[in-house]
Amino acid sequence: MRTTAPSAPPPVDPERPDLTPAARRVLETASRLFYERGIHAVGVDLIAAEAGVTKKTLYDRFGSKEQIVVDYLATRDARWRAHLAAHHDPAALSPVERVLAVFDASAEWMAEHSGKGCGMVNAHAEISDPAHPAYAVIIGQKQWTLELFTRLAADVSPDAARELGRSLTLLHEGALVSDGLDVFPDAFGRARRLAAFLLSAAQEAR
Repeated sequence: MRTTAPSAPPPVDPERPDLTPAARRVLETASRLFYERGIHAVGVDLIAAEAGVTKKTLYDRFGSKEQIVVDYLATRDARWRAHLAAHHDPAALSPVERVLAVFDASAEWMAEHSGKGCGMVNAHAEISDPAHPAYAVIIGQKQWTLELFTRLAADVSPDAARELGRSLTLLHEGALVSDGLDVFPDAFGRARRLAAFLLSAAQEAR
């Protein structure tokens, strides 16, 4: 039987004003190492050493490696959402353009921040247990993406929003994986063109 995904924690401030300077160094160091080397491959000894703090400081600030993983993923998600918001001015874009802007923002994000692929997809390859506290962040981010595309699709074709949202999500997530693996060039450009085709067909069917 399929396990119901836990509720995602609330979004965090991407700038994290709650962190002390030492905690910020720990999180930034851990985020870099987790993304570059993998979550399981990186231990707290390495994080503490590269962040220039003691293990006691690390545990005082975060409590456990699991919590550092949660904060790494939650902060990465918050920064992605802030990046997307900068590309997404509803007043300046048509309903179709608002959908396509997600693909444009993702392509730019991947080029700047994700040379090894989607951080959430990579994390899920290592964390598939729903009991792990980071699992809710991973699944919650993908659920948010589906909800975003469904909401945007409703402005294009209200009657087809549910199915169109799922199709757009498939294109987007497929582009994330293909881009990360460098399977073929311009994965997001191809996904964007297919999305535009789907949106045009949905409009014509109204």
